[in-house]
Amino acid sequence: MGGHKVHETDLALAWPTAEFAVMGAEEAVELLYRRELSRAADREELKKGLVTEYREKFANPYYVASRMVIHNIIEPRETRKKIIRGLEFAAGKKVPRLPRKHGNIPL
Repeated sequence: MGGHKVHETDLALAWPTAEFAVMGAEEAVELLYRRELSRAADREELKKGLVTEYREKFANPYYVASRMVIHNIIEPRETRKKIIRGLEFAAGKKVPRLPRKHGNIPL
């Protein structure tokens, strides 16, 4: 827990079945492999394989965790316990205040 991640969260968890992506795997494949798909003899079969490969490589929580975006991958049955521990950690957290840039001006 704690730690400094990309989005400055105190705790980011994911289940093993989580999928992380800015866009869906199908849309990403259409964008990234448009030339290959346009030339394919069996476009749908190629797309299906590329979507599977994309999900396995990039849209899974293990890849995201390796990029330091999430703290841990947990089993669904651990969710309640991990959230409680995270809230307990955050409750005692001390956040330093930023120095004031300007004082009050007399009026």
